[in-house]
Amino acid sequence: MNGTELGKLLIVLGMGIMLLGALLLLLSRFISLGHLPGDIFIKGEHGSFYFPIVSCIVISVVLSILMNLFHH
Repeated sequence: MNGTELGKLLIVLGMGIMLLGALLLLLSRFISLGHLPGDIFIKGEHGSFYFPIVSCIVISVVLSILMNLFHH
């Protein structure tokens, strides 16, 4: 891979990350990922534990659907 191809690849990856960030900003107004019903939050006297299991499942399903759409 020469410098020109690497430069184009980095530009495309950067634009993709920017689009993903913009999408997350827009979606955060409608869906509060990390605070969905079913996410585990345990608060104790000396600390707390938080695991967003439902948020992880939602992200996994959405990414699986997108990958299947673009793969075929």
